[in-house]
Amino acid sequence: MSPIDLRDGAEGSASRLRNLAATLLSPSLLEAIPDAIVAVSQQGIILQANSQTESMFGYAREELIGQPIEILVPESFRDQHRHHRDQFVEQPKARRMGPGLDLRGRRRDGSEFPVEISLSPLETDDGIVVLSAIRDVSERKRIEAELQRVHHELSERMDRQLWEYQHRLSLIVDSSQDAIIGKNLDGTITHWNKGAEHIYGYEADEVIGRSITLLAPVDRKDEIPRMLESIRNGQRVEHFETVRVAKDGRRLHVAISISPIRDATGEIVGASTIARNITAQKKAEDQLRQSQKMEAVGRLAGGISHDFNNILGIITMCAELLRTHVASEGLPQELIGHIRDASKRGAALTRQLVAFSRKQPSQPKLLDLNDRLREVCKLLRPLMGDDVSVQLLPRSELAFVRADPSQLDQIVLNLAVNSRDAMPQGGKFIIETATSEFDEDFVRQHPPMKPGRYVMLAVSDNGAGMTDATRARIFEPFFTTKEMGRGTGLGLATVYGIVQQSGGHIWVYSEPGRGTTFKVYLPCADAEAGMAGEPQQEPEFRRGEGTTILLVEDDPVIRRLAQRMLDSQGYAVIEAEDGKSAVAQAQSCPDHINLVLTDVVMHGMSGPELVLRLMESHPETKFLYMSGYTGELVMDNGLGEGIALLEKPFTRAELLSSVQAVLP
Repeated sequence: MSPIDLRDGAEGSASRLRNLAATLLSPSLLEAIPDAIVAVSQQGIILQANSQTESMFGYAREELIGQPIEILVPESFRDQHRHHRDQFVEQPKARRMGPGLDLRGRRRDGSEFPVEISLSPLETDDGIVVLSAIRDVSERKRIEAELQRVHHELSERMDRQLWEYQHRLSLIVDSSQDAIIGKNLDGTITHWNKGAEHIYGYEADEVIGRSITLLAPVDRKDEIPRMLESIRNGQRVEHFETVRVAKDGRRLHVAISISPIRDATGEIVGASTIARNITAQKKAEDQLRQSQKMEAVGRLAGGISHDFNNILGIITMCAELLRTHVASEGLPQELIGHIRDASKRGAALTRQLVAFSRKQPSQPKLLDLNDRLREVCKLLRPLMGDDVSVQLLPRSELAFVRADPSQLDQIVLNLAVNSRDAMPQGGKFIIETATSEFDEDFVRQHPPMKPGRYVMLAVSDNGAGMTDATRARIFEPFFTTKEMGRGTGLGLATVYGIVQQSGGHIWVYSEPGRGTTFKVYLPCADAEAGMAGEPQQEPEFRRGEGTTILLVEDDPVIRRLAQRMLDSQGYAVIEAEDGKSAVAQAQSCPDHINLVLTDVVMHGMSGPELVLRLMESHPETKFLYMSGYTGELVMDNGLGEGIALLEKPFTRAELLSSVQAVLP
């Protein structure tokens, strides 16, 4: 490339600038600077350069002088370089040594390399001379690139480790059986682990973004704002026991601990809740309190029974001696008779006290419950009176148990006395027996029962029935609803004690005006009697895909369990908590309802009333009743013969078998 042609005035001016630059910028001064120094005119023409410029760019000094500065700049950066130079020249206030500009340099051989350029102005009478200090920053850029690469690798490694840590933490959180819930300070749910799904029944996408108050029952809504206020103040909530409501309506006892969540600055931004389901624990505590209460009375009874029986013995013997010495009939003999009767009642009371506390000596024997009940019924008929029909309905040919025969008689007689009092106008007294096989899933929901085969003894009446409040206390010692002088309150406590002593379990079903059913389950002793058959295997049931069942049950626990059993077999289940909601569900359901599985006794609309309503709009639908009452008593409550009935409590096999029997 030839130097720029300098002619006329321009030539003279450029020449003067070169001479001036050569004068001002002596070779010794330029060579003392370690960077490449290039003096450039205001028009971008190179006026002077030092030897460092020659070494850096590969040009001789004579080759550069007179050439445009862009000869040292790659073509792709020339516009950018020209812009910086023009801006530097046009802004007088900026005419000072500024920070280095990161640009690119171009050597004579065409290779490019990174440079840092600093510009300084030199004012003359003929214009501005711009001094460019150029530094090769290839090594610095290489080091920066290496540092950036190392930083990137470290950052990626840290990100990967952080992700692995967070992933492990997430797995730990999700593996917890407790509910771990994150929420904002306004109560909005932000995190929901698998434990929360298991306890409360909601999937994460159903609750995230909603208020935590959806878990609180109506009577405890004010608890959550108070706890959130404590969190805002930096306080923790430790092991707070309360009640929460699951998706299916169950009330759960939970123990809650809440901690503040802080951000990097320490500011409280949310709360973390750990909730443990203690419902089973509460039930166990209630059972323990009942046992302790009975144990306390039992210890008292056991302690005084010997002396009390001695006193009663003296009274009885004296009465007998008096009777032999008082020959005349009339008042004396009548009074002696009263003394004898009172002594007998006192002795019976002592036996009951000891029996329900399990301190009564037990002599268990292998016996067929059906045979024993046939003998007991001979005593029951005169006890119950002519206006009460006594029926024995054995559903199993053999029902072997190991129990004390006299204690077994006492169970039936005590329940019979209660039923007699509940039917002042007469009625039905029904005794039924059957065998049932309870699996792990069933007993998990009915602690402390154990898996195995049981013999059921059901005692029912169609009398006055009981309220929920009465039913909750019937096994308490000395609790009675009878008027003064008609009951000690120990009859059902005695039954409870004998059943527990025999390794059995007892449940009661009752509604005001609908009668009562007691169901006693005693361990089956078929094996001891040599009647044990092959271990029962759950039969093969056909899958329920494409079949829709409307499940109507007012007890949320039973409804949830039945729904799970049906769902596991592929049935599509629509749930309703009462008859009214069942009618609404049936009307809004776009699919055909193949079966209605409904409880018989419900608040508001009963099961039979619901069936009558739905038969009009769903004539092709099949119906299956379920009830805690026995079949005989259910039919007596308004259902005709030939109905399909599933008795509570039921196993998965019993439920699926009943459903399959009803559906075509």
